[in-house]
Amino acid sequence: MHMLSGEDGMNSKLHSARAQKTHCTCRIHIARPIKLRETHALTPSPTCAFFNPPTPSSVPSDSAPLKFGILGAARIAPPALITPAKSHPEVEVYAVAARDINRAKEFAEKYEIKKWYGGQSGYQDLLDDREIDVIYNPLPNGLHYEWTMKALAAGKHVLLEKPSADTAEETRRMVELANQKVLVLLEAFHYRFHPAIQRVKQIIDSGELGAIKEINAALCFPKGFITDDDIRMKYDLGGGALMDCGCYPLSCVRYLANSNPSAVVSASAVRFQKDARIDTGASADLLFPPPNPGGEPVKATIKCDFSVPNLLGFIPRWPDVAVRAVCEQGSVELFNFPMPVIYHTITVSPAGRKTRTEKAYKFPPSSGLKGEEWWTTYRYQLEAFVDQIRGRAPNSWMSSEDSIANMEWIEKIYEANGLGSRPQSSFQLP
Repeated sequence: MHMLSGEDGMNSKLHSARAQKTHCTCRIHIARPIKLRETHALTPSPTCAFFNPPTPSSVPSDSAPLKFGILGAARIAPPALITPAKSHPEVEVYAVAARDINRAKEFAEKYEIKKWYGGQSGYQDLLDDREIDVIYNPLPNGLHYEWTMKALAAGKHVLLEKPSADTAEETRRMVELANQKVLVLLEAFHYRFHPAIQRVKQIIDSGELGAIKEINAALCFPKGFITDDDIRMKYDLGGGALMDCGCYPLSCVRYLANSNPSAVVSASAVRFQKDARIDTGASADLLFPPPNPGGEPVKATIKCDFSVPNLLGFIPRWPDVAVRAVCEQGSVELFNFPMPVIYHTITVSPAGRKTRTEKAYKFPPSSGLKGEEWWTTYRYQLEAFVDQIRGRAPNSWMSSEDSIANMEWIEKIYEANGLGSRPQSSFQLP
């Protein structure tokens, strides 16, 4: 079999993989039989659970689980899907495909995945596997469109890593095909499904602090966190700070504002020295429609950075991972909105009243919503994704319209900062 040339995985501490170029011919392999899930009842703290999550003893074996196939032996796959799946009775991570058959084999054996595919046709072989119900696509951004379209054409539901594509038009076409095929397509903005960000939105929407006036969100990493040879620095693979991490704060301010921006007031970018088409940092000032008729527009600022300079030249800075909303009668801030299970704080500062701090690792019992304190954002996301496929109402959702709009505004910010939109993919389904 032959495998289409592509990129596997991402190469960073949280969300990365290294592209490999290996061409070979090989056959599907089946790993040793998977053992029954080992379970234990101990429940660690949410922080410990992120690194060593438990598999609860209450998880039964489902007679007909949804079988997931992974496109690429990506390093994001274990925290984003493989580990969350261990505590979901309706999910089986069934197969993985990689261009390098040895990497696919090692990955499958390490994570007790039943099948692996490799060779030049490896990705397509995975899509053609009739046992697979769902495809998880963590390939580099520039490959999202082609392989998601192929997965949908093969009749698979798709859990798609963010950003959904290189352009809004690509996202729109994927959504149209998913609708045509009556399949579920979800862009994996996992933070949206966690109780922490939903609690912040609840506070804003309740009117406790008055109408919203301003929102600021950032996702910035210290210098050295992303290396120059990372795929995030590859233009042809959809690289760039705004594409890879700026999509988070943009999505977040849109979510909390309950609307799309009305204008990009200003935008700037720090260009990569080795390729001026790539941004290593970006910021944008946006305007949103007034929350009330006749009111003032809501101001918003988003920031993202791959290389925040060290203090005194050698002391790494702590990542800037916060979102803050200023309202007429106070403010609310969530520290660590992307990964709240590790640690987070919700600081509510009502004008003229005492500031309070909240945490929200799980939904309150009165809500009737599922969750555990040790559930990661990815585990909450998987719960919602499976519910949607099964025809149950998820506790939250990232709509297709939301995904399209996020890409539209990424493009508008790129146009405003002078880098311009990413080129449209030339791929077409047969």
